[in-house]
Amino acid sequence: MLSLFAFPKPFRGHIGTIQRNAIGSWVRLHQACEVLLFGDEEGTAEVAKEFGLRHFPAVSRNEFGTPLLSDVFMKAERAARHDLMCYVNCDIVLGSDFLPAISRVQQSCGRFLMVGECRNLEMGGALSFWQPGWEEHLRRHALERGKSRGLSAIDYFVFPRELYGVIPPFALGRAYFDNWLIWKARALGAAVVDATPAVVAIHQHHNYSHVAGGRQYVLEGKEAQRNLQLAGGLRHRYWICDATHVLTPETLKLNLGRYFRVRALREEARIMARSLRPGTLFWLLADLTRPIRHPLGIRLSTFERLASYLIRQK
Repeated sequence: MLSLFAFPKPFRGHIGTIQRNAIGSWVRLHQACEVLLFGDEEGTAEVAKEFGLRHFPAVSRNEFGTPLLSDVFMKAERAARHDLMCYVNCDIVLGSDFLPAISRVQQSCGRFLMVGECRNLEMGGALSFWQPGWEEHLRRHALERGKSRGLSAIDYFVFPRELYGVIPPFALGRAYFDNWLIWKARALGAAVVDATPAVVAIHQHHNYSHVAGGRQYVLEGKEAQRNLQLAGGLRHRYWICDATHVLTPETLKLNLGRYFRVRALREEARIMARSLRPGTLFWLLADLTRPIRHPLGIRLSTFERLASYLIRQK
């Protein structure tokens, strides 16, 4: 069965409500599943006790006080009762389609990482788990009114224990560590499966008031830039569209679309419009051309030399 683990934000106000919604959905996946909560943020111990979950308050942090992904993963793998793991953000509601999707991937793949796009949905209050049909109602609402979070928003990761080994000391909740997790799985030769067509996972929309500097700091601040360095640069910024396979309701198939990345072009354009730091344009072009360059044997070093030559000719 499955061991889910997460590091919740402080349980305050709207964030507290949606995190309870998420955890409430996880504990209802199957009685054999377990949920591990990490960190000593406000309310975490109380919520763990309320839901009967194991709680691990001590987590290593960087000098900014931000928890380290490496320590959370290491402690989760040591403590988990199951060999199949799922790191999930604590605002994601999972439903009855989640475990069957994992089972299908597990039957077809040896080592794998399963990810998928989530539907972004405004949630006004607590979910009524006690009401019959709550999941069907929520699923229909998400499909009709929710919007895709996009290829670069990666909110859950399902993988066998010890897939990753040593993980860099990424700052949790900051940009780029999720992209690295996809790249690393690919680099290790694991199948990376995009389960979007088979799983309706719901991201409950929220603001970034829990972080000083808000969303911009999460995506572009000092800790995000350090995460980018630890990840090895934008060359390792893999997205959901870089999955090797796609899981549909009918079958598991090769993801030929990873060689084209049409949707990724639009997201890259938005990133370029938001920030064009020195060198950003080069790395974005390198990232976009990766699926074409690699089959042709044109590696990054060659691309760098070509770019340098063209610049000198101007």
